[in-house]
Amino acid sequence: MSFFTLFFSLLVEAMPFLLLGVFLSSVLLLLIDEGKLIAKLPRNPILGAIIGSCFGFLFPVCECGNVPVARRLLLQGVPTSSAVGFLLAAPTINPIVIWSTWVAFPNQKEIVLLRILFSMAIAIIIGCVFSVQQNPQPLLQKMLSKRLRVPQQLEQKGIPTLLRGGTFILSGEGSPVAMTEIIPPTPRSKGMSLGGQFVSNIAQELRELGGMLVIGSAVAAFIQVFVPREIILSVAQGTIGSILAMMLLAALVSICSTVDSFFALSFASTFTTGSLLAFLVFGPIIDIKAIGLMLSIFRPRVILYLFALAAQLTFIFALGYSYFG
Repeated sequence: MSFFTLFFSLLVEAMPFLLLGVFLSSVLLLLIDEGKLIAKLPRNPILGAIIGSCFGFLFPVCECGNVPVARRLLLQGVPTSSAVGFLLAAPTINPIVIWSTWVAFPNQKEIVLLRILFSMAIAIIIGCVFSVQQNPQPLLQKMLSKRLRVPQQLEQKGIPTLLRGGTFILSGEGSPVAMTEIIPPTPRSKGMSLGGQFVSNIAQELRELGGMLVIGSAVAAFIQVFVPREIILSVAQGTIGSILAMMLLAALVSICSTVDSFFALSFASTFTTGSLLAFLVFGPIIDIKAIGLMLSIFRPRVILYLFALAAQLTFIFALGYSYFG
């Protein structure tokens, strides 16, 4: 009975944010000119990761709603550093989460500030690491890779891309040019109105992401029910042990970033400030129920690398604060 209660509570908690993310993703598809968006974003990996991390202020979504938005950004050809920066930072770097953290820790303002700084730093560093792979297609699932709109900048640099379908003609220089680059398709030319495209995209993304969310919620509920929390708390001996315990707890409970600060507050008398920061920073990145959603974007080994980097950086920052803060 406890399993089904937790399963449905996780599902009910996450579904509104998934719907919000899908809605924002569809808005991006119809209202934003991806060509202009790509042209305005900096090619510099650090600047791209910083700007991507700040997108959370424009799209205030948690770790369930950020996945469809990040996927749409990648499909539009946004640089990998910007998309990954948004994916990792948006669940924390947004007004709702910042306000809830402030309310939960009114007498510990450093927790609010350091949660923002640590989350931003991790998102920027990992975004820069992933930007080394300039063509993002090898990082993505095959289905998504085929739908990726590769930026012209990659082709100009001579970076190989997948063959694309469509009708091509020869330009004056003898090189093939896609007809869609000369006469861009419009919603009317596709026989579908803007509203129809909007609804169609929402239905498609919910179909692809909804099943993943159900599987992830079931796994998270199973772990919470059958893995005793005492096992985690038993390793919380000393500074290092408490940080590791809270990181592990953050991964297992899979609580939404909009309310996780109140959950962490219940451990304030037991754990150090550094370990509380580890929980608040690591939880929004490593969410078991969101792993299924991330698998709709990246290949499994990519997610493993991403989580490993996030875990190491979170541990280093929390440990550094514990000893030098």
